[in-house]
Amino acid sequence: RRMDMKAIRAFIRQHRIVDVLQALRNLSAAETGWHNITISQVLRPLASAHPAQQHYSMELAEAVVSDYKLDLVCADEVADALTYAIAKAAHTGQPEAGWIFVSEVTHAVEIL
Repeated sequence: RRMDMKAIRAFIRQHRIVDVLQALRNLSAAETGWHNITISQVLRPLASAHPAQQHYSMELAEAVVSDYKLDLVCADEVADALTYAIAKAAHTGQPEAGWIFVSEVTHAVEIL
């Protein structure tokens, strides 16, 4: 059985990630068909964020902004609802507060 799927990748400000996860919990994986969600902390160099949000990275030798990267895979028909929920919960009202990318999953293999 072939199922059309989407991959959603979102870059979210640190202070919004808890709200994003709660919004996804509220949608319920059973209802929306998302799975394999991962969260990673990432550093954004060359960010034009407010200086109060930046810190100096010794590894990169420059100012960076710490954000979170959320990745999940979902059924094609629920991608828009999940994207909307993420965008709404991650909203800060500030420019360059994050991005959401949605792409086709052309092939997936479950590891058993």
